[in-house]
Amino acid sequence: MKLSPDLLLRAYAAGIFPMAESADDPEIFWVDPERRGILPLDGCHVPHKLRRTVRHGPFEVRCNSAFQAVVRGCAEATPDRPETWINGEILKLYVELHARGRAHSVETWLDGELVGGLYGVALGGAFFGESMFSRATDASKFALVHLVARLIESGFVLLDTQFTTPHLERFGVVEIPRAEYQRRLAKALGTRAAFQPGLVGGDAVSIVLQSSSQTS
Repeated sequence: MKLSPDLLLRAYAAGIFPMAESADDPEIFWVDPERRGILPLDGCHVPHKLRRTVRHGPFEVRCNSAFQAVVRGCAEATPDRPETWINGEILKLYVELHARGRAHSVETWLDGELVGGLYGVALGGAFFGESMFSRATDASKFALVHLVARLIESGFVLLDTQFTTPHLERFGVVEIPRAEYQRRLAKALGTRAAFQPGLVGGDAVSIVLQSSSQTS
């Protein structure tokens, strides 16, 4: 079956997502984990040092201004991540989803240079986080905090991280069984939300930081 943006959206709505074995492998396979990583939007934990960086750090945040560059950044091999799962076909498909307004990037910039960010897919009130990258200390973490703020501000109810890692667990990511994920996904798909590149009402980032401070 030929992959297409429409097929990708149907897959996300069914709770599955695509991956490749490596950036050099042209084949794509579907993943439906028995246990799914999610970040509760009302339970995001921002480590104390990062809270200071978000309040006073050097980064500029932009959304959707360099989507393809963010995906390419996520596909780069690094010493800590010598293999990635983003191949050329995945890049092409998600760029098409972005052109349709279904995929979004949150970017961190430093002195006019893209130094980190993340991207994912929005469907109903669910945001499916795909990958993140960083070329400067805390750049991807900075983007994640701003993503959470924008999702809350935009009416989203589910942030799917697909898997958990020690890095993500520091932010409050938890694993839930597939059946529970499907229940939450169904609720999210029935929720009306629209990703807002800017913060449209109040200081949502400060709200996330304040909430995190109260639960530390």
